[in-house]
Amino acid sequence: MSDDLLAVFLILGVGVIGLLIGSFLNVVVWRVPRGESVVHPPSACPRCGHSIRSRDNLPVLSWLLLRGRCRDCAAPISPRYPLVELGTGVLFALTAWFAGPTWILPALLYLAAISVALALIDIDTKRLPNAIVLPAYPVSLALLTLAAWNPGGTPDWSALLRVVIGGAALYAVYFVAVVVYPAGMGFGDVKLAGVLGMYLGWYGWGALFVGWFAAFLLGGLFSVALLLLGRAGRKSGIPFGPWMLLGAAVGIVAGQPLWDWYLGAL
Repeated sequence: MSDDLLAVFLILGVGVIGLLIGSFLNVVVWRVPRGESVVHPPSACPRCGHSIRSRDNLPVLSWLLLRGRCRDCAAPISPRYPLVELGTGVLFALTAWFAGPTWILPALLYLAAISVALALIDIDTKRLPNAIVLPAYPVSLALLTLAAWNPGGTPDWSALLRVVIGGAALYAVYFVAVVVYPAGMGFGDVKLAGVLGMYLGWYGWGALFVGWFAAFLLGGLFSVALLLLGRAGRKSGIPFGPWMLLGAAVGIVAGQPLWDWYLGAL
């Protein structure tokens, strides 16, 4: 089997896994902010209370077959559910395409999954729950250590050193920002910054700087657009977590090349 065909199977397979993970993330986004278990009780219709049947738990497809309504009481089911499932599947597939069959792929897929959950929760509640952010430290460190070890290949322990320094550095930067201007963001952002700094550090110091800068640039442009459109005021609270996550994605994908280009231009 050719390498190109293997790459296609990897992308499609990871994309399907992403659809399933997206279905679980819908549960996480709903229950974690409410302090509820994500495994018990089984998912049920919020209107009639009937448990969701196994055949109605197929990502995206079940929503289409049911025409967006509960099988038992015909209550409408928000299109957000299939969109989260589909979006997570696409995000997983793109991550597999970007990373390829390497040991960094599990770490990036984990980051993609918690990014979807944290972005939606922050938009809904303006909070970044410790239940997701804090476990991300040991899990991310373990997965990035596996990638640095690179079983079957050449270890890259310098990358792991950048992971630790990057996480500590971005945490410190956001911590200082909160102390200096506490109205601008919360400590949830600080804790998330440490996680994102670990991933950005893996890809290089340029990726770390670009990922940090992109978050403020994109968040700032969005805030200005809302002000100009009259959709927000100067004192409106705008969740910053999604922009941190998007900025980190920019840093991971293009941060180091952008940084090298910038230094070359200077």
